[in-house]
Amino acid sequence: MEPKNVPSGRREVVFSSTGDRTRATQAHSVGKGSSIAAWTGGIAESLFATLFPADCRICGEPLIRISRLPVCDTCLDAIHPISGGLCAICGERLVSPHAFRDPQGEALCGVCRRLEQPYARAAAYGSYETGLRELIHMLKYQQVRPAANVLGRMLAEVIAELEPGWGEAQLFVVPVPLFSRKLRQRGFNQAELIARAALKLCPSRERHALCCDVLERRRETQSQIGLTRHQRRENLRGAFRVKDREKVSRREILLVDDVFTTGTTAFECARVLRRAGAARVWVATVARTLKHEVQAVSFKPQESSASTTATMAAHG
Repeated sequence: MEPKNVPSGRREVVFSSTGDRTRATQAHSVGKGSSIAAWTGGIAESLFATLFPADCRICGEPLIRISRLPVCDTCLDAIHPISGGLCAICGERLVSPHAFRDPQGEALCGVCRRLEQPYARAAAYGSYETGLRELIHMLKYQQVRPAANVLGRMLAEVIAELEPGWGEAQLFVVPVPLFSRKLRQRGFNQAELIARAALKLCPSRERHALCCDVLERRRETQSQIGLTRHQRRENLRGAFRVKDREKVSRREILLVDDVFTTGTTAFECARVLRRAGAARVWVATVARTLKHEVQAVSFKPQESSASTTATMAAHG
C-alpha cells in the first residue's frame, strides 16, 4: 500500500493487485525507518491484501476503500431495476404494444394468456446480466457471502412491490431448496441467505416467517440448457415435495430464489405448494432473464391498448 498524490493536494490510498499502481508487498521500499518497522509493516499490508481483495471483481478497477464486498461503487450503482412494460403475472418483458389484458385490465404476455400459472405473480429486481449476474455468481460460486446483503436489499424492494397482494396476512417465506449433495458442496443455500438479508429490511417482517423446512428437493436434475419448455417441466416434475402439508395449508406463500430463468423451477415449486393446500403462491427473485431486443411497453391505467406508447429497449 502506497500513498498516491492527487490533484487536490490530498493523499489517497489505493489498494490494487496490479503492479503499475501500488502493491502492498512493496511497502518496505517506501519506509526509511528501522528494518523492524518496515518488516512489521510489510506483514500487516500482506495480511490486508490476503483478507481483502484489491480489485473490483466486476470491472477490475482498484478499490479505494476497505469493504467486505470486493465490488466498487460504480459497478453497484450501474445495477438498475427492470423498467418498461412487464407481464402482470410472470414479469416477462412484453413484446407488443397491443398486449392483451385480463378482466382487471392487467397486461399479460402470450404464455400467461394461454397457460394458467400456479403462482399469483412473479417479480424480480433486475435483468440477469452484467453486474447483477456477476454479483450473484460471486455469492454462489466464489463464496463471497457479503454479496448476500446487497442482493437482499434488492429482494426487499421486490417484496415491497408484491406486498399489497397479500395485505395483512401472515406470510411464509420459502427459499427454493438445493439438493442435499449440492448444499453440502456449496455450504449454504444462496436463496436462503438472500431471503434472510431481505427480511431484516422489511418493515412488516413480524408478519413474515422464514420457513426453510417446508419444501424439499428430492433429486438432482439435469441442466435445463437446450431443453424445450415441455422437456424442462418433465425434468423437474417430481423433483420437489412439501414436507409438512399442514404447515402450508391455506397459507400465503412467498417463494424466493436468486434467479428466474425459464420459470420452470418457480412453476414446479408453486404447483407443488398449491397442491399441498397453499392459498396462493407469490414469487420474488433478485434477477430474471428477459427477452432480447424487444419493445418495452409502458401502460397507463386510463389508456387503451391502441394509445399505448412503445419504446425500443435492449435486453435489461
